[in-house]
Amino acid sequence: MIDKAFAQADPDWLALIGAAREWLSGPLGQFLLDEERRMLEDELCRFFGGYLVHYGPSAETPPSAPQVQRNVRLGAPLPGVEIVCEEQAWPLSEHAADVVVLQHGLDFCLSPHGLLREAASSVRPGGHLLIVGINPWSTWGLRHVFAHDALHQARCISPSRVADWLNLLGFALEKRRFGCYRPPLASPKWQARLAGWERKAGDWQLAGGGFYLLVARKIVVGLRPVRQERREPMGKLIPLPMAKVNRRRIEP
Repeated sequence: MIDKAFAQADPDWLALIGAAREWLSGPLGQFLLDEERRMLEDELCRFFGGYLVHYGPSAETPPSAPQVQRNVRLGAPLPGVEIVCEEQAWPLSEHAADVVVLQHGLDFCLSPHGLLREAASSVRPGGHLLIVGINPWSTWGLRHVFAHDALHQARCISPSRVADWLNLLGFALEKRRFGCYRPPLASPKWQARLAGWERKAGDWQLAGGGFYLLVARKIVVGLRPVRQERREPMGKLIPLPMAKVNRRRIEP
């Protein structure tokens, strides 16, 4: 149920987020989120600081960073969201967060560039931005093309393109990981049969995983050295001739 106080928000955006949340709550979406949770928990345990901000359409409680003091959910006015805002109007000051997580935020949004700029601005220098997205070069990306549900509305932006955007925004890509190599099959029996392939492909980190995780660090701009004032030349010292002293005694 959308909050009545948020009735002025873009209806297309609200409809997109609502459809994405419903799909992620289904069997395929839940299977994908479970695989992502394990990877996110593995990455988030090494971060520390004051604030972690999570943005994404999922209804379940997102993974948290145990060494970060405050984990906050931000986004559309839906259950579980603590700070309500639109995708390009985050009520955060610049450099407010130590870690920002976009979990399928870029997949289900109206303006990927606008959302990414908003998230990047919220990260402090030296902080991290984590992005989870559906890999278009996978069986999940292939299903996206032919799907008749909310997955068809996903943008499925390639990880290399997102990495280029991050570079332009002043981020250095530290890690690129892939997960969920099993195809989007609703049958639990087939998922169980392919569990071995999931482990092997995950160890090899093949580029065909159903989702990708990018970990990027915001580059700290170095201090500009103080320019020293130019010293004007004082001229050369010219030796002067010394006066000769008459050592003869002067007669009175």
